[in-house]
Amino acid sequence: MKRRSLPVAAAFAAAAALLLTACGGGDDNGKAADEIAGADQGTETPTKSAEPSGAPAEDKPDGVDVSLPADMNLVFDWEKPKDENEAAAMSDAANFFRAIYRGVDKRTTEDAALVAYSTGDGLKYARTQIDARLEGGWTATGTRRHYQATTRSASNGTSVEVAFCVDSSKFYSKEVKTGKVLKGAPNITDFDYFKIIMVRLPTGDGLWQASKVYVEAKAAKCQ
Repeated sequence: MKRRSLPVAAAFAAAAALLLTACGGGDDNGKAADEIAGADQGTETPTKSAEPSGAPAEDKPDGVDVSLPADMNLVFDWEKPKDENEAAAMSDAANFFRAIYRGVDKRTTEDAALVAYSTGDGLKYARTQIDARLEGGWTATGTRRHYQATTRSASNGTSVEVAFCVDSSKFYSKEVKTGKVLKGAPNITDFDYFKIIMVRLPTGDGLWQASKVYVEAKAAKCQ
C-alpha cells in the first residue's frame, strides 16, 4: 500500500491541494509572462528552534534542521535554473518537502522547518499531510523522486512557480508501532505533478516559502 492508498488520501486533495488541469508545453510562448496564481500570498516570519541541532551543516540550510532518517530518501533530480531567484526558490521548494517528511518522522506539525519553508495555504497543506500520517500511525520509508522541474517568475519579482513530477513508486508507508512496510503493486497513483508557489520572505536573507500547493494526481505525463 502506497501513501496515496491511505484512508485519508481523498481528504488530502479536498482540504489541502487543488487539482490542476493538464498543463501544456507552451509556457515559453506568448503567454509565458502571465501572472502566477497565488503570487500575492502573504508570508509569515519563521520561528527557529531554540534548541541546537546535531545535524551537519548541509542539513541546516538557513540554520534550520531539515535532516531526515537514512531510510527516508527524498531525491531531487533536477538542475537549478540560471536565474538566482528561481534557483533559490527551487532549493527551498525541496526544503519544503524535507520539512514535511521531517515532521512525519518527528511526529509533529510544529517543527521549525515547517514554519521556515511554508506559509499560508502551503503551511496548511504541509500540516494536513503530516496529520494524516500521525492519525494513521504511519511514517514513511523508501525513495521519493522529484524530477522534470521548471520554474517561472512572476513580474513582481517576489514569487516563483516551481513545477515538477513526483515518483512515489518506491516510497512506502510504514507502521510506527510494528515497523511493517506497506507495499503495493506499481500504479498510476504513484505519479503526481506539483506546482508550488514560492514567495520570498521580505525579512529573510534569500529565504523562500511555499505559499500555495497545486497537485495533479495520477499524472500520466510523469511516467
